[in-house]
Order: sequence, then structure tokens, then C-alpha cells
Amino acid sequence: MREEIIENICTNKIIAIVRNVPTEKLKQTAEAIIRGGINSLEVTFDATGKTPDEQTAENIAGLVKEFSGAAYIGAGTVLSEKQVFLLKQAGGEFVISPDVRENVIKRTREFDLVSIPGALTPTEIQSAHVYGADFVKLFPISQLGADYAKAIRAPLKHIRMLAVGGVTEQNLSQYLSAGICGFGVGGNIVDLKAVEQNDYALIQSRAEAYVKRIREIKR
Repeated sequence: MREEIIENICTNKIIAIVRNVPTEKLKQTAEAIIRGGINSLEVTFDATGKTPDEQTAENIAGLVKEFSGAAYIGAGTVLSEKQVFLLKQAGGEFVISPDVRENVIKRTREFDLVSIPGALTPTEIQSAHVYGADFVKLFPISQLGADYAKAIRAPLKHIRMLAVGGVTEQNLSQYLSAGICGFGVGGNIVDLKAVEQNDYALIQSRAEAYVKRIREIKR
């Protein structure tokens, strides 16, 4: 399953980041994203503790049950081994973090889940790789852009990298040309105002726009 998920990310390129979406709106939000052609969804833990980790894990379990076979569901903002364990119990399939934590990466691999820690410097990126990361997400990449990604990739071509933070339809091609193999996209797809107004058609159309652009670039 790990290799299947890795291949899916490399092929389809987009992971939709689902953050701060109320539990009662998660299913419809996920449906809109999947209808839009994106089949990897990251549901984030709340680092402030306002939403208990157990609640987030329950939400993930609900999506796993609802969309089994249609989408891969993982967790984001994973900062502890406990959260990795909760994701595993929930049936989730990949672990995304904003930073490099050796214990989190190694526990993720012990559970045979896909590991995607966040890093920015060459030292962080290589460390994540050595600890066992399947991908390293360049985060936050928005202020540094595709030129930085290209420069980092030059000596580190052996590491699969995702770009996260400020990724738009307009700069996708620049990152792909720099050697980035995929993206995490949050608010540009999962617009919280649209969620609040139950405008799931807008979320679907934004997902479709990213998928269409990826297909155009790959031709």
C-alpha cells in the first residue's frame, strides 16, 4: 500500500489540505474535492489543542470509511508519535508534518505509513531523508519560490520533494520544471468561506482547475 500511495502522489501531484473545516462539513468538503479529481486529502491536527487529537482522528476515520477506494486520507500537522498512532488506528495512510522529527518519521515507517515531513534547508531535507521520509515537503516555499527549489534539488536529486505554501495554478509549471514532484494545496482549493456558505461547487471547481493545469503541463 505504501508504494501505491507514493506512486499516486507522484502521478496525480496534488494533496488537498483540509484545515479548520467543521466536522459536520467534512464529508461534503471531501466529496467536492474528490469530484474535482483530487484523490489525496490531508486532514490536519490542531496544534493549539482547541480540537482534541482524538476528535481529528475520529474525523479521519469517518472519511476513510466513507471514501475507501476513492481517495487516500492522511493527517497533517503531525507533531508527535501519539498522533501517528491515532492516524494508524483511524485507518489513515500518510503522515505530513511541518518540521523534521526523527521519532515521528521513524514511527510512521514502523507503521508502514507514508512519511512526509516539512523542511527547508539542505541539512533538514537530508536529515529527513536519512530518517526514512518518503517525500520531503519544502515548507514554507512561498517566499523563496521555484528558483530556491531548483537550487536545492541540484545536490539532492535523490530525494522526492513536494512544494507547499503559496502554490497556485500559475506557478505549478515552474516548480515542476525545478524538479518538484507534487504539491500540497490548502486555501486555494478548500476555501473556508465557501465551506461556511455550503458552496461546495466552488471547492470542486477549484480542485478541477488544479487537476486540469497539471494535465496540461504533463502533455
